[in-house]
Amino acid sequence: MTATLIADLKARGLLNQATADEELINHLDSGCRTLYCGFDPTADSLHIGSLVPLLALKRFQRAGHKPIALVGGATGLIGDPSFKAQERKLNTPDIVANWVDKLKAQVSRFIDFNDSASGADVVNNLDWVGQMSVLDFLRDVGKHFSVNNMIQKESVKQRIDREGAGISFTEFTYMLLQSYDFAELAERRDCTIQIGGSDQWGNIVGGVDLARRMYSKQTFGITLPLVTKSDGTKFGKTESGTIWLDAKKTSPYAFYQFWLNTADADAYKFLRYFTFLPITDIEAIEAADAEIQGRKTAQPILADEVTRLVHGDEALNSAKRITEALFSGDVTQLSEVELEQIKLDGLPSGDLVLEGLDAIPMTTLLTDCGMVKAGREVKDALGRNAVLVNGEAQGADDNMKCADIFTPEKALYGRFFIVRLGKKKYHLFEISK
Repeated sequence: MTATLIADLKARGLLNQATADEELINHLDSGCRTLYCGFDPTADSLHIGSLVPLLALKRFQRAGHKPIALVGGATGLIGDPSFKAQERKLNTPDIVANWVDKLKAQVSRFIDFNDSASGADVVNNLDWVGQMSVLDFLRDVGKHFSVNNMIQKESVKQRIDREGAGISFTEFTYMLLQSYDFAELAERRDCTIQIGGSDQWGNIVGGVDLARRMYSKQTFGITLPLVTKSDGTKFGKTESGTIWLDAKKTSPYAFYQFWLNTADADAYKFLRYFTFLPITDIEAIEAADAEIQGRKTAQPILADEVTRLVHGDEALNSAKRITEALFSGDVTQLSEVELEQIKLDGLPSGDLVLEGLDAIPMTTLLTDCGMVKAGREVKDALGRNAVLVNGEAQGADDNMKCADIFTPEKALYGRFFIVRLGKKKYHLFEISK
């Protein structure tokens, strides 16, 4: 299984760096090995940048190894300085503890928990770091680290060389805390492998060295590539913000649309990174798309696979129904929950106060909500029957008032109106209580 796993990771471009390559392969070959990856609670949800290491844990589990997801209740109180331009804001212990619970639930969806040797675990590093006194930490951990070497780490060096605040002692000690996690997991759980993004290389190597010094344990480190986009923009960010794994922060519909709108130059790399499709299948998709003029097949496959993986079949089907409804203009068959998804992040939206609508013409309503810049565009569209409210075309009747169109009886589920102007402009209104 090890040869297949390593070959698959390399074919997907997921194996960035590893310590002692040949020894690592022999180590993996010799039985079920325990590996871990850390996830700090810097928010109440992980974002899609965390998917690569989460899925890597799953890939190792499928090859017969035991994954541990570490949620950093301790390190989350400090903040990782790795390649950050400035000091992180420190959150209160209560906030971090709440986020830890939420992240535990999230990571648990990606790895299998069972009674087998490869059954997954979730741990919190506050369980051991929180038991140490400052003096114990300085004597037992700090003495193994050379400040001379630490300031040469690229992630630290960049902060020191940058004009301004530099790096605080608090963040400077983050490497020691992460290294201590690896040493403790090696001692407590016989965990011998740590995986992380390429920006974690210095911290991982520090942990390998500390496990050897403190407990005479041989351990290994693997880094995965940080995901980048071909156009140079930041992966996982859109105009509306970060793409989160929590459906309450990023709806399954918006999540699906993010992957559907992946650039051609990125689609095949993302199929390798974010899906479990065999490499031969991905290569076949890429070869077939090379012969296609226009829209490629990779993006719909990518959107289906990742949305199903993160949110499940029901949410995927819902996202596809919303996509089809907005494309066709028939929104009347959407469920109330699907309309709530659209309100969250699917369309521009706003509240609609019914009182006073008698005095407001459609031109003013659609201009004020930002749907158009000038009322003339609305008048022209009304003249072409190109303004639809909940799927019904509105004519250019000078006597028609907004109060006649937007009534509770005509609202979807007594709450929602979706206005469509032309083929592409949409706005969702919800009746204000």
